[in-house]
Amino acid sequence: MVGSRSKLRPASRPKIVKKKSNKFVRFEADMWKRMNPAWRKPHGMDGRFRRHFKGTPKHVKIGYGSNKKTRFLMPDGFVKFVVNNVAELELLLMHNKKYACEIAHNVSARKRKVIVERADQLSIKVTNPDARLRSEEAE
Repeated sequence: MVGSRSKLRPASRPKIVKKKSNKFVRFEADMWKRMNPAWRKPHGMDGRFRRHFKGTPKHVKIGYGSNKKTRFLMPDGFVKFVVNNVAELELLLMHNKKYACEIAHNVSARKRKVIVERADQLSIKVTNPDARLRSEEAE
């Protein structure tokens, strides 16, 4: 069973190019622990960051966006599709060369086993086939 999973390959695997490897962080978020580092647009009247002064970090711009063809691709070339049950898995029947299924976090171990078996029959890649099954066997 494990051997059949490893042979699944996407139809095409274009090179994924990231224009910026590090994240955009909120200006001066490193100064205070209480400040969330998630990006926020600066609105200050006199702020040097809002006015793009020399020496300040880069701003979020549309030009940093990913290529449309590779936007949601995982490194293995598949696009992730979250599955909650076997019926949703059947949607990927004709698209098993483009999409890989990921079993949702709130699916029980018993249903996961059924989903993984059906995915093997349909030759659909499962990104997390061993999740929750390992912990059940250990107990």
